[in-house]
Amino acid sequence: MSEKMEFQTEVRELLHLMIHSLYSNKEIFLRELVSNAADALDKLRFLSISNSSLLPASSELRIDIAANDETKVLTVEDNGIGMNKEELIQNLGTIARSGTKSFMQSITDDAKKEVSLIGQFGVGFYSAFMVASKVEVHSRKAGEEQGWQWTSEGTGEFSVDELPKEKNGTKITIYLKDEDDCKNFSQDWQIRSIVGKYSEFVTHPIYIHSLDKDKKEKEERLNEKPALWRQSAKGIEEKQYKEFYGLVSHEGGEPLAWSHNHVEGAQEFWSLLYVPAKAPFGVRYASEQNRGLKLYVKRVFIMDDCKELLPNWLRFARGVIDTEDLPLNVSREILQSNKIVSNLKKHATKKILDTLQSVATDRKEDYAKFWVELGAVLKEGFYMNWEFLDELKNLLRFRSTKTGEKEFVGLEEYVARMPDSQKEIYYIIGESLSAVQGSPQLEACKAKGYEVLFLTDTIDEFMMQSLLDFKEKKFHDVALGDLEFEKTKEEENAEKESKKTFEKLCEVLQKNLSEEVSEVRITSRLKDSPCMLVRAAGGMGAHMEKLMALQGMEAPKTKRIMEINPEHEICKNLLQKAEAGEDLGSYPTVLYGQALLAEGSALQDPAAFVSAMNKVLLSK
Repeated sequence: MSEKMEFQTEVRELLHLMIHSLYSNKEIFLRELVSNAADALDKLRFLSISNSSLLPASSELRIDIAANDETKVLTVEDNGIGMNKEELIQNLGTIARSGTKSFMQSITDDAKKEVSLIGQFGVGFYSAFMVASKVEVHSRKAGEEQGWQWTSEGTGEFSVDELPKEKNGTKITIYLKDEDDCKNFSQDWQIRSIVGKYSEFVTHPIYIHSLDKDKKEKEERLNEKPALWRQSAKGIEEKQYKEFYGLVSHEGGEPLAWSHNHVEGAQEFWSLLYVPAKAPFGVRYASEQNRGLKLYVKRVFIMDDCKELLPNWLRFARGVIDTEDLPLNVSREILQSNKIVSNLKKHATKKILDTLQSVATDRKEDYAKFWVELGAVLKEGFYMNWEFLDELKNLLRFRSTKTGEKEFVGLEEYVARMPDSQKEIYYIIGESLSAVQGSPQLEACKAKGYEVLFLTDTIDEFMMQSLLDFKEKKFHDVALGDLEFEKTKEEENAEKESKKTFEKLCEVLQKNLSEEVSEVRITSRLKDSPCMLVRAAGGMGAHMEKLMALQGMEAPKTKRIMEINPEHEICKNLLQKAEAGEDLGSYPTVLYGQALLAEGSALQDPAAFVSAMNKVLLSK
């Protein structure tokens, strides 16, 4: 006789919430049912250790799925521990009561290490009602003789009936709703797709049952691939790692390197992390879709592109993290912000950086290619990150005045080859390599034999706000007007004399260029060029002004300083004109325009500059 009962805990409202709001994707229901079936198999295997009669040696622990597209009925069956009448009522009749949780609490801490159970909340089963008009649970507990069937339409009540069952285990029958997005789950290809996505690496075999063209039943295993990350690294060949990279990255080509780890202790988890040799599509844009790690819990897929497991500046990494004890919310779709997640993120970040450092040290040519592909993304790590700055500094690579266009130098190598007289690390920022290579701001460093790093990525302006020093050597922008080198007594005297001699010319040029520059002064930094523009400490550089303009932002107007070369013939000739009281005509405009072009900046009025240049060329 059927025994009808009501769900507990205000079931109508709560069940309605879970069916319509808890999960964002209806296909999740099959993941939940397969996970529950795997739990039941694990429970039986564990209990059979102390009671071998529960699991005969010839038995195969398995999960069987069958779908009938004509009747719109789907079944998920396991031959695991099963449930008796009382457990059906307790575990399925009370919302948010977890049989798995109760089971885990009933065994010792040591024994918990021997059993792998994913369920921590008793709500996954109810996801079936997202697609079902009725659900039947036919179960027989291992070690008992009687079978029972639990039935509900998800409307607030359920019934439990005595129903014979030949073997232990649980069979869930789902009568799909007469709605298009529900009826589709009776199709064979849908089942294959969902199991392949979420349950491909579940330990126990999962079989699908279908009819061939002659209407004869056939079965096929859906999850034959091993969870590579769960295996010992010692037994895995390089070819296997490369093949698995294709599965997790969905991209062509081979990885640059990988890191395979198993961590035990307060937390237990596995990780298999890859660094790509080529930049993944769209990775240079910091969007939410460009994160790379897959999250598994006990081999069950939970989330793709899990943004909580990596900082955004490592979004190019690909791979898997599989944890034994990661708390998820009841839907398993949103990670909680907690210490475990933080530790996983720290682990993944450290391993990827260690892997990159290993490549940078042992495979310099390969790392140089990686840097061209993804160095600009890695540089983003200098923004709002204080934990891994030292590791990032060691990974930086630059072109410089000594490397040429195809080679790179790291900070370690740069500092090692600094002359004894050099006290700082010099750099210049510009929009391209050609723009910085010809800058007059380099002339003094070149004359001293000091290497200057070329920074030509858009991110460099922001990176240098955090990249302040390396091995107690400060960074110094050569575009700053405060750049000074040690001088001999003779050089100091010569500079003082030049300042006095060129005072009149500086005054005249300042008057002519008052709208453009804050000061005109002589410098000993120039060797070949007549003049250059530098900025005062705290002033905005030309490259930053361009970046702000590209973003549609109005940069504050900052006048820079013009420095002139007292040894250059042009400046000497202009000095004579100034001392004679002659009008300098178009020369100030030409000098200023020349300085702008030399640093890679655009002319404010190209036509006016051309006109001024023509007048200078025609003058005698």
